[in-house]
Amino acid sequence: MRGKAPHKNVVFWVSSIIVFLFVLWGAISPKSLGDNAGSVFDFTTYAFGWFYLIAVFFFTIFCLVLAISRYGKIRLGGDESRPEYPFFTWIGMLFSAGFGVGLVFWGVAEPMSHFFEPPMGIEGQSEQAARVSMRYSFFHWGIHQWSVFTVVGLALGFFQYRRQEKGLISTTFNPLIGKTGKTPLRRTVDILAVIATITGVATSLGFGILQINGGLKTVFDLPNNAVMQLIITAILLVMYLTSAMTGIDKGIKWLSNLNLGLALFLMVAMLIMGPTVFILNSMTLGIGDYISKFFEMSFRLTPYTGGTWVRDWTVFYWAWVIAWSPFVGSFVARVSRGRTIREFVFGVLIVPPFLAIVWIAIFGGTALHLDLLQGTDIAGLVNQDVTTALFVTYEQLPFSFLFSLLSILLIFTFLITSADSATFVLGIMTTDGDLNPGRFVKFIWGVLMAAIAVVLIISSGLQGLQTASLIAALPFTVILIIMCLSIIKVVRKEPNLRHKKRNIQ
Repeated sequence: MRGKAPHKNVVFWVSSIIVFLFVLWGAISPKSLGDNAGSVFDFTTYAFGWFYLIAVFFFTIFCLVLAISRYGKIRLGGDESRPEYPFFTWIGMLFSAGFGVGLVFWGVAEPMSHFFEPPMGIEGQSEQAARVSMRYSFFHWGIHQWSVFTVVGLALGFFQYRRQEKGLISTTFNPLIGKTGKTPLRRTVDILAVIATITGVATSLGFGILQINGGLKTVFDLPNNAVMQLIITAILLVMYLTSAMTGIDKGIKWLSNLNLGLALFLMVAMLIMGPTVFILNSMTLGIGDYISKFFEMSFRLTPYTGGTWVRDWTVFYWAWVIAWSPFVGSFVARVSRGRTIREFVFGVLIVPPFLAIVWIAIFGGTALHLDLLQGTDIAGLVNQDVTTALFVTYEQLPFSFLFSLLSILLIFTFLITSADSATFVLGIMTTDGDLNPGRFVKFIWGVLMAAIAVVLIISSGLQGLQTASLIAALPFTVILIIMCLSIIKVVRKEPNLRHKKRNIQ
């Protein structure tokens, strides 16, 4: 199946022009972009925070119920199809695409931020603050986040491989609107998916660039400024475009295996070198708190006190992953042909969040132990500059220089994997579902992605990155809900399952 040529594709041109105008606005008037970003961020989180919380909880329950139902036996492909990639490689691809650099960035920064300024009026830098910081960090990187990716990946995988249809977000609407007609609606959905994808990826790319700069400042005392960030972006651009041109089975596959292997090495090394018993105890307690407070955290808002903590953290995270979901879902679907719905859901919904919890417990737990029991002030340093969180923790441990270098390498490879995967997915989205998009399309999206990340960093820093995600995520949340309805409708029509049901009756 070949898609339309780029010059004939309305989705490609409309979405690329919108993104280009956004980049141009930030380049010409960064202060204007920054000011407007702040206003939109405040309004969106205030007016629609409740919608994000309810929607993401619904996605979580939907995925779990679907997996354990009789529909869980359906394969993403023909009944005789089998997985294309080995389990370790598959998980590596999920881990690299879904977390990108976000987990490395926030693995220490988030628990220490909550420890310094906890929610619910808890005293900062106290034992209770440490416990709450772990619980909320586990929650934000747990199954809620991955339920969003699961919905998109499952819908796209089902229609691509089970129904042999195009790999487009709009294709998942077919059970509700039919396979033909309604072209304006289809194009609008696909354009929203492209804009959500590029802003979501640009957010993570921007976080990674800031963290690399923070790491280079800590390790090599290099300047932490816009010039260095432009240099880092240029290097990344060349590397991920080069990788993207080699395709999934070469560059992306190799880098995904490298990412997972290097991440596992760092986790094991830190577990051994760090406060091992403290880490295991805090992880066990944190998982217990996560489970026992699952529903409370899922719906927690503060309408009576007017606090902004939930909006600044939980709502931002859900908006961020929703914006990130067209890319991650498309990529996950692309590498999951042949797996059953049950295997897909538990593989995507359970394994990566478990790895994230272990990562946070090891790295965040080490930092908490240093502050609580050894008198360091990592939380204070993180409050001053969140990008240096991981590296100031390393400074308190043996072999800090080596671990800092390996972590900078991991951030680079994560960014390269995420960005080259994103250029590949954006190419699919803007060439009418072509599973092997041309180099020109991937090149255009690769350049625009780097440009928007730089503009957001320079114009308004982290605030701009957050706002870009929130704006794109709001309409796409509605699209995700419609996807769930489409999945329900289409799996109920599976002929084999209907036949078995009649036999039972």
